[in-house]
Order: sequence, then C-alpha cells, then structure tokens
Amino acid sequence: MTRILILEDSKDCLNAITAMLEKVSDRVCAVPVNSLKEARAALEKEAQPFQAFLLDINLDPNDKEDISGITFAREVRMRREYAFTPIVMITSLANMELTAYRELHCYQYLIKPYNEQDIEKLAGKLLFFSQQGETREAFVVVKKDSINYKIFCKDIVCVKAVPRGVQLILLKEEMRVPYLSIKQLLEKLPSEKFLQVHRMCVVNQDYIEYVDTVNGLIRMKNGEQVEIGITYKSDIKKRLCGYRK
Repeated sequence: MTRILILEDSKDCLNAITAMLEKVSDRVCAVPVNSLKEARAALEKEAQPFQAFLLDINLDPNDKEDISGITFAREVRMRREYAFTPIVMITSLANMELTAYRELHCYQYLIKPYNEQDIEKLAGKLLFFSQQGETREAFVVVKKDSINYKIFCKDIVCVKAVPRGVQLILLKEEMRVPYLSIKQLLEKLPSEKFLQVHRMCVVNQDYIEYVDTVNGLIRMKNGEQVEIGITYKSDIKKRLCGYRK
C-alpha cells in the first residue's frame, strides 16, 4: 500500500486531490490534513510510514509570507526514514521552487491550477517508486558537505572515531563524516548487527574474521584490525564467542 500524506489548507482542494489519488489505484491510501498541526500529528501517530508527501506551501490565505508547507517539509527531511521519500509541492507560489529543489530535494513542483491528468500522472510515478522500494535493505543517512548520503548497512565493515567526526570503513571505499559521533551513529544502526568493541570503534559482525580476546584484537575480513576496549571485553566474549580462535 502506498500511503501519501496530503497537506492542503483548502478543504475543497484537499478532498479533490484525495479523490483523484485514490481513483488511480486501490493501492493508494491518502491521508488528508489541512494544517501544520494536523500534519505533525499524523507524522507522529501513524503506525505505518508514508511513501510520499504532497504539500501546499502557504497554509494561511491571510498571510502571504506563510510557508508552513516548507517548514513541514524540513521537519520531514530531518527524519532518517524520510531522507529520500518523494516530496511534491502543490502550490500557487512560484518563488519557492528553487528552495524546494535545492534544499529539500523536492521530487516535483506542481503549480496551481492543476488538472486531474496531472494528479493521475503523479500518482502513477509515486506508485512505481513505492513498489520498487517495498523490499528495503537497512540503511543509514549521513550528512557531509550539506548533502545527505544513503549508506546501506551491509556495506559498512566498521566505524572509527576520528577528530571531530567518524570514519566509515566501507566495502569499496572510506568516508569521513564530520560532526557525527560513535554514539549518534549507533542509535541509527541495527543493534543485532553492529557492536561497539572500543570507545573509538564499532564493527559489523558479518565482517568479523576472528576475535582474539587474549590479545584484545578483532580481525575483519577486509584485513582491518581493531582493538578491543577493556570495558567491552565481557560483552564481546558473550556475543562473539563463535568467532574466537
């Protein structure tokens, strides 16, 4: 099911877009909201994630400077699970297009008035992308030079702390990410796969070759060798007993 949140202050427009989207396919579930407050509430309470967002920018017809839709889009993009989810702006404001594309990586910017064919075509694209991503691999999103990078967890061999950031040791390359700590990254990584072995290092269990608890070393399959911290030895012995040689 492709779940699409629609944010539009005009109830007539909101009902029209909802009907157009759901007419395209029974696999579309539209969630209509008509205020920033309702949009935030929907984002928090919905058990299932959204596959797309359709957002009006100005939600207050009495305030020409209102850009609540942009505010909400920024909040959406700050969430790891929505870092690459399509955001579509449906608005009468042409002057926010650059911001939408450059800052928010907007998928499409649709200027009002739109017609039913525009919405049907858009819904078809969103359905396609949603179905392509139904089987998703675990990933983390890291920011470097103001750009979000999607890193699949299966490609991370280990992570090392470096001055003012971390170094990701990947299968085919290395990436230094500033202003990110080991602790912050651990909160994003699946705990069943990743284990902190030192205050300066986290490893992916899938790439462990062997564990030498006597000398306090772990050898990774790519040849990388990491030290085991004294305070982590007990947990490592329990969790990684099958890797010891």
